[in-house]
Amino acid sequence: MLTLWDLLTKKPKRRPPAQVSRAPKPRSRASAKPAPTAMQLKYERITRDMLSRYGVRVRKWRSSMSGVAWQVMYQDGSVARLLESPRPKGPMSAAIFLHEIGHHAIGFNTYKPRCLEEFYAWKFSIEAMHELGLNVTDRVHARMYESLQYALAKAQRRGLKAIPDELAWYLSLDLAEIQRMGNPFAQHAAA
Repeated sequence: MLTLWDLLTKKPKRRPPAQVSRAPKPRSRASAKPAPTAMQLKYERITRDMLSRYGVRVRKWRSSMSGVAWQVMYQDGSVARLLESPRPKGPMSAAIFLHEIGHHAIGFNTYKPRCLEEFYAWKFSIEAMHELGLNVTDRVHARMYESLQYALAKAQRRGLKAIPDELAWYLSLDLAEIQRMGNPFAQHAAA
């Protein structure tokens, strides 16, 4: 008579797997990626160049249209420059990416108050887009305007005493007036 123990101690013999020849499956057209367009290649090149030029590492590509830039200073004196932003695939994501690069390019704590640093990071972004031949849409200008209004309101809530000259007109003009004036940074360069 066999017991349960007898079944557990005996190792069953394994058969070698059967040799089945399989022909490789042809790729379906749905899974093949289309070749990148000229603009996609341009955005990828700009991304690589900017990250390399300013020594920045991407911690995470965000799916949302928001970003953050920061640096970590280590005890040995080395600095890690990091950012999170959407991967540049169009005018808006490129503007946000370049804005975050702008924080590293101009340097943190270079401008006081903080809302002025935001202004110069946006200035870097818009000017870089023009220099690189990227399309600066009305929506990009609107995003910059809304971002600067938010930064200014936040600074005022925190007790900002004097509004920097560069930001004064973001309080007095609405978006339509600013867009009619054209490039907002040209106004400050002339002043």
